[in-house]
Amino acid sequence: MATWAYLGFQDSASPLMEQLIFFHDHIMLILILIITFVGYIMSTVLTNSFINRFMLEHQSIELIWTTIPAIILIFIALPSLHLLYLLDEVNNPTMTIKTVGHQWYWSYEYSDFLNIEFDSYMIPSNELESLGFRLLDVDNRTVLPMNTQIRIIITAADVIHSWTVPALGVKADAIPGRLNQSSFLVTRPGLFYGQCSEICGANHSFMPIVVESVSTNSFLNWISSNSD
Repeated sequence: MATWAYLGFQDSASPLMEQLIFFHDHIMLILILIITFVGYIMSTVLTNSFINRFMLEHQSIELIWTTIPAIILIFIALPSLHLLYLLDEVNNPTMTIKTVGHQWYWSYEYSDFLNIEFDSYMIPSNELESLGFRLLDVDNRTVLPMNTQIRIIITAADVIHSWTVPALGVKADAIPGRLNQSSFLVTRPGLFYGQCSEICGANHSFMPIVVESVSTNSFLNWISSNSD
């Protein structure tokens, strides 16, 4: 998870987040090249006392500074569209869970497993254990098996919320009366923290999300213990 001194992305825990980080690095490389080139041109113009009379009005210059940005935009747009379609793709999920946003907590339904349902509230600071994270820990974590394609169906009961877990590359709006869906695959075990990313009222900052990724056997044991 990110800390106060962490300036980059969180470590990826899903293929989607890896692709988002690669795309960010791709964009940053292009921006650095553009800034370097423009800075060099500006410094040359400011320090050079000579003027090329053919550079004031010239069709070749107009063609160059129109064509090159268009080509650069193509190199940005193609991977962007590819990633956009990957984020919306939901192919043959192994399991489906449903989450409903409330003011101000999340509820989860494991309808594939005997309709297991529970609410997930933030743990107040005065009840938090010494190793807990303030404003981020919950009383009931969302337990999911790793290396499993998971579809999550997202909606809300009152106002618009947003179910967001940065390490998994998932951010989907929870809209009342509408079902949104997203798909992800967790590649490693651990705890992954998220928060509501849509301003939903006075306690918007107090409805965190905690995804606990475990092995398949541990997940089945958790399911069997909660279905009794």
